[in-house]
Amino acid sequence: MPTTTESQIQGAVAQFLQENFLYMRPDLVLQPDDRLLARGVIDSMGIMELIAWITDTYDVELADEEITEANLGSLAAIAQFVAGKLGRQGAAA
Repeated sequence: MPTTTESQIQGAVAQFLQENFLYMRPDLVLQPDDRLLARGVIDSMGIMELIAWITDTYDVELADEEITEANLGSLAAIAQFVAGKLGRQGAAA
C-alpha cells in the first residue's frame, strides 16, 4: 500500500466534504481545525456518510468506540485518525 500522509488524507476528506456537503456553499473554505458539526458542514447522517467513505477509500474499519468528535470532528482530526489506522495496519502486515 502506498504511503498516505496526513496532508493527503486531509485534502481528500476536504474534497469529499466539498463535493457532497458544501456544493451549495462554494466560498466556504474549511480550515484544518474547524469543527465540522459546529460549523454546520455535516450532521449525524453526514457523519455516517463520511464513515462509509473513509472505510471504502482507506480500507479501514472503525469500531463504535472510535466514532467520536475527537477522531472525526475536524479535517485535522480525521487525517490524524486515519493515518494512525493505516500505520497500525501496515505494522500488522
